[in-house]
Amino acid sequence: MQAIQITDKSEQVAVLTPQANPWGVSPWGKTPPVAPCSLEDVMSEELAKELQSEEETGYVVGEPQVLLTDVSLTEDAMATDRESSDLLLAQMLQHEYDQEHDNMLKKEEAKFNGDSKVSISFSNYRTVHPALDGDDSSSDDEDWLDDGDKDDPRPKFSRAGYSGKGKNITTKHDPNICERRNAARMENFPPEFDTGDSHGDKIRLPNHVYNKLKAHSMQEGKRSQRVHEKKEHSTAEHAVDPKTRLIMYKLINAQILDEVNGIISTGKESVVFHANGGRMPERTMPAECAIKVFKTTLNEFKNREKYIRGDFRYFKDEFKKQNPRRIIKIWAEKEMDNLKRMRRFGIRCPEAILLRKHVLVLSFIGQDHVPAPKLKEAHLSPDQFNDAYVQCVEAMKTLHKHCGLVHADLSEYNMLWHQGQVWFIDVSQSVDYTHSHAFEFLLRDCTNVYQFFSRQGVLGVKNQYELFNEITGLNLQGEGAEFLAQIQEYEKHEVYLTNDQARKDYAFEYFFDKTTKEKERKREEAKNKSSDSEENGQ
Repeated sequence: MQAIQITDKSEQVAVLTPQANPWGVSPWGKTPPVAPCSLEDVMSEELAKELQSEEETGYVVGEPQVLLTDVSLTEDAMATDRESSDLLLAQMLQHEYDQEHDNMLKKEEAKFNGDSKVSISFSNYRTVHPALDGDDSSSDDEDWLDDGDKDDPRPKFSRAGYSGKGKNITTKHDPNICERRNAARMENFPPEFDTGDSHGDKIRLPNHVYNKLKAHSMQEGKRSQRVHEKKEHSTAEHAVDPKTRLIMYKLINAQILDEVNGIISTGKESVVFHANGGRMPERTMPAECAIKVFKTTLNEFKNREKYIRGDFRYFKDEFKKQNPRRIIKIWAEKEMDNLKRMRRFGIRCPEAILLRKHVLVLSFIGQDHVPAPKLKEAHLSPDQFNDAYVQCVEAMKTLHKHCGLVHADLSEYNMLWHQGQVWFIDVSQSVDYTHSHAFEFLLRDCTNVYQFFSRQGVLGVKNQYELFNEITGLNLQGEGAEFLAQIQEYEKHEVYLTNDQARKDYAFEYFFDKTTKEKERKREEAKNKSSDSEENGQ
């Protein structure tokens, strides 16, 4: 094409010289309309390649106006491909969302049903059909040969759960496959459950063995969880759980106590702390106090029931219906009432100052943060042991006759030696003399006192039977089982029952026997009258 000749500023005339056009068409002709496209299509690398290929192969030199590819058809095909790929991606995302929704429903269903025998299913609310459920549990169970075993390759099961045909068919319930799968499943047990290396070797684990191991693992997990909860929510170790700590903090915040120093002693039922006394508006606080915190678990002292059942002051056959904290609270109240009754009649024992649930504040028996020694640990001279024996017997008499109590756990471990005197402690298990086993407990206390002081070489120590008769004022004879049988027979006696000491355990037997004897007596009298009348008639 030649250059353009300009004749005027307002007019331009293009003069073309005749020349062969390689495309066979005039470049100044009308171009076919181009379909609009988006910027994303323009920037697409695939679209650019397609346009380049169209330019290279779409026109043939020497054959003008003949197109090998229809542009409109190509664009329709491309749009169809894009729509199909977007639809597939959307379906995959929706399927994943549906699976997540179904998994949430399964968890809610398991949480709602729990261990109930009647279960409720949420299957109607699931969005994925069971046949299309993409649960990978089966594939996870078949990972027991991921490392590869050329001698015994992993079978590929169909959706129906079998592989092979005819005689070579193998199901997923094949014993060999199940045993190897169970060995691999052992790796899913909790880390604290020792199973050893069961994946590398060819271990066979039958179903019944695996089921027992699985059940044992679940039981151990629950047991460890219970132990952890007890350590967190109970006073099993050192009696300072969050609730106990809060009670102590309130006592210090109220200035009842100035400071809690440390542990004095521990026992099967409680832990004793030393504290500095503060002040109270209605009374004078001692300079040193003892805080007795009762353990809120019943593991170490499981025979509380025999000390509580039958004591009309607190329980009426409702021991097993109470929760542990309620029982321990009443146990602490029982000790506080017993201490107050003992001090009222002059028996040397700690003074009960304050009770907050299972925390009992007592006066401290000792001096300068040093507790008074127990009789078991005290180093006394023979004269001091003789004096301690006399004081102990007098205190037991006063406790029974005036206080109406039986210690029920009296021994050298529950008696302190302070300033030349014997002090009684730990009276939470002490029972009223109307208790159904009060005399049996008293005989046991007498046995403990006799055995301890006789070992110390105290002169004139009475045996347990003589000491029992001296304290109670009875005159029972015999020893051992014979003496115990007389105690039980005396408790059933009418004099004992009519002396405001009737107990539910023996009252029914007594009155039943009495009624039976009365009926027999009337029957004999009727027979005698009938025989006398017959003789008179004859």
